[in-house]
Amino acid sequence: MSISPLQCCINPSILSADFVNLEAELARIGNADAVHVDVMDNHFVPNLTIGLPVVERLQKVSPVPLDVHLMISDVDRWAPSYADAGVASVTFHVEASDAPIKLARELRARGAKAGMALRPATSVEPYLHMLSELDMLLIMTVEPGFGGQSFLDVVLPKIRRAREAIEGSGVDVAIQVDGGITEETITRAAEAGANVFVAGSAVYGKSSPADAIASLRDAGQRAFTAALHSSHT
Repeated sequence: MSISPLQCCINPSILSADFVNLEAELARIGNADAVHVDVMDNHFVPNLTIGLPVVERLQKVSPVPLDVHLMISDVDRWAPSYADAGVASVTFHVEASDAPIKLARELRARGAKAGMALRPATSVEPYLHMLSELDMLLIMTVEPGFGGQSFLDVVLPKIRRAREAIEGSGVDVAIQVDGGITEETITRAAEAGANVFVAGSAVYGKSSPADAIASLRDAGQRAFTAALHSSHT
């Protein structure tokens, strides 16, 4: 999963897919940049989804790279196994990690891109020194745990601060947002500086997921490009 700093990516979430037919559901999003796989343990978040054995099987059949989002406790112990499964990227929550820099380095050493996620109420400033250790920063735009929630505009200033820090440091780190992404909210998130978007029902809730992906990508790219141009003039 290669992400250009100027490229907008759409990573549909299989949390909104038909879990009985996941291989077929993956085939419906062949034009996606990656598929977002939510792993929840009913401890870090109050929901239970899938674990490593299912991710290992998805890795073997998916037509697009796997972008695994770990919403689990004891993530320092479990995250490296997901990297070993061959997925493209592994994102852990900083709130669940005792040694986030060590973990990010271990994920990269095992061949996966390292992502770090922040809950809506978690400040980004204490972690800006870590940017060079990361490939992606996931800023949650809903409380993690369940799909179908409404986008939290209160997070937009945090996205802007993260984008300013990335631009100022010159590191190549993508900003991903997850939660409540629609054709309307993707514009606001992209204008704030996000360039990777997790969309669940906005993709799988449509009659043509492929068309929905293309439409979302176009809307996000136009807003993101305009925001970058404005910030450089």
